[in-house]
Amino acid sequence: MSREEDKITRISIDPKKQSLLDNHIEKHFTAGEIVRDIIIGVSDGLTVPFALAAGLSGANVSSSIILTAGLAEVAAGAISMGLGGYLAAKSEADHYAREVKREAEEIITMPETEAAEVAELLADYGLGPHESSPVVNALRKNPQAWLDFMMRFELGLEKPDPKRAIQSAYTIATAYILGGSIPLFPYMFIPQAMDAVVASVVITLVALFIFGYGKGHFTGSRPFKSAFETAFIGAVASAAAFCLAKVVHP
Repeated sequence: MSREEDKITRISIDPKKQSLLDNHIEKHFTAGEIVRDIIIGVSDGLTVPFALAAGLSGANVSSSIILTAGLAEVAAGAISMGLGGYLAAKSEADHYAREVKREAEEIITMPETEAAEVAELLADYGLGPHESSPVVNALRKNPQAWLDFMMRFELGLEKPDPKRAIQSAYTIATAYILGGSIPLFPYMFIPQAMDAVVASVVITLVALFIFGYGKGHFTGSRPFKSAFETAFIGAVASAAAFCLAKVVHP
């Protein structure tokens, strides 16, 4: 917004209300999509290579083989997860573009029907016909605002960031690599796989606990509950892989 537009906006608002807005600072967490990508990448990165390394340890192979297989899995997993994040974000953007085009055409070709839909949407919020009528008329005078209103309140769609697909792919892949390197770290220094797996279990469970706590903190759930749940899932996955390897390769 330019200075002139900001000035006009301020003039149109009651000075007392403007003062309240200036003095009121809302603290909302707005990086939800980035945090979601980090959670997806780190959680899979910690769990999958951890279970793979534990399973191979149960098969009595050397630490070097486990490390090689683990690094290959991390590389493949990062590419696969990053590509999945890219395609998901790209599909979301394509879907939004299609819906914008269709909604814009409907506003042009059937304005009365779309105006009735606006009134119906406002009625869901408790606004009667005499209250919603000025809003409908104001939107009809501003086609872009009308289109934005319909996209958000009728279809429940927010305009995606054009850089979202690349950002999502990079974030998920990087988070997967960082998470996947933790359970493999002991195998770099401990030649005996059975000794390395013990250190890997301890380090990874601690990392899962810390990660779960942070996830719970940022997502608004109970941090300690999230921490214990995340660590428990990782422990079950690694134990299942280890026991299966022992059964198949005693």
